[in-house]
Amino acid sequence: MTAAETLNVESRDHPHHHHGWWWKTLIAGFALWIVTIVVTAVTGNSNLVPTLILLGSFLVPFCVVLFAIERVTGSISTLQLILAFFVGGIFGVLGASLLEADLHQSFWIYGLVGLIEEFVKVVLLVIFGWRTVPKTAKQGALLGATIGAGFAAFESAGYAFNAAITSRGIDLVSLLQTELVRAILAPVGHVLWTAILGAVIFGSARGRRRFRWSWWILLTYACVSLLHAAWDSAGDVASFFAVLLNGDAVQQLQNGSLQQSTVNQVEALATILYVVALAIVAAAGILTLWLVLRHYRRAEAAAVVETPVG
Repeated sequence: MTAAETLNVESRDHPHHHHGWWWKTLIAGFALWIVTIVVTAVTGNSNLVPTLILLGSFLVPFCVVLFAIERVTGSISTLQLILAFFVGGIFGVLGASLLEADLHQSFWIYGLVGLIEEFVKVVLLVIFGWRTVPKTAKQGALLGATIGAGFAAFESAGYAFNAAITSRGIDLVSLLQTELVRAILAPVGHVLWTAILGAVIFGSARGRRRFRWSWWILLTYACVSLLHAAWDSAGDVASFFAVLLNGDAVQQLQNGSLQQSTVNQVEALATILYVVALAIVAAAGILTLWLVLRHYRRAEAAAVVETPVG
C-alpha cells in the first residue's frame, strides 16, 4: 500500500457513528454508580457490591473504547475494538500475573513490573493489530489505548475487590475511594502507555500491511516501561522525600519513632508530593504521545507529497 493509498483509506467515512457516545455513557454511568452507592448504603445489601465494582472499574476504561470507536478508520471494526478491550484485558492481567508471580520486593520491583506489563500489552497489541490496514500511528494509538483500557479495567476490579473485603466485612468507603482514584487516573495510566507504544509500532510500518522493525520501538518500550515504573513508585518516592524534607521526622526516626503530630505532617506532605509526581509523569506521557503522533503525521504527509499520482 502506497502513502497515497494510505491517506485515501484514512480519509474514507467509517461506518462507526459519531454521536459523542463516550461522554454520554460517562455521565449516565456515573449517575448509575451514584444510585448504586445510595441503594447499597441504605439497604446494606452486599449482593450489590459486585455491581459497584463492575460499574466503578469499567466505566471510564469502557468510555475510552467508545472514544476510540468514534475515531478509528480503515479496517478496524467495532467488534475488533470491543474484543481487544475484553479479551486483551483478560489475557493482559493473566499474563502479567503469571510473569510477576515470582517477583520479590526489591529496589527493582517497579521497573520489572513496568517491563512485564508493557511487554504483555505490546504482544496483545501486535496480535490484535496484525490485520489492521492501514498501519498508521493514529490507528496504533487508538488500538493501544483500547487494550490498555481493558487491562486497566480488570486490574482496577481486582484492586476494588481487595479494598472492599476486610476482616470486619465489606468496607464500602475503602472500595469507593479506590474506584474513584483509579477511575480518575485510568486515562493517564495503562491507556496512555499502550497508546504511545501502539503509535510507534504502527507508525513504523508507515501505512503498509505488515509491521516493520525499528529500533525506535525498542527505545519507546524502554521509555514507556520507565514511565510506568515512575508512576507505580510515585507513592513510595513521595513518602521518602516527605520524611527527608521534614527535619523533625528525620531526628525522631534517629531516636526510634515518630510523634503523631509529625506523622500527620509527613502524610500531608507526602500526599502533595504524590499528586505532583503523578502530574509530572502524566504530563511527560501526554507530551510524548503528542510528539510521536505529530512526527508520524508529518512523515505520512511528506510521503504523500513525494508519491506521484497516477
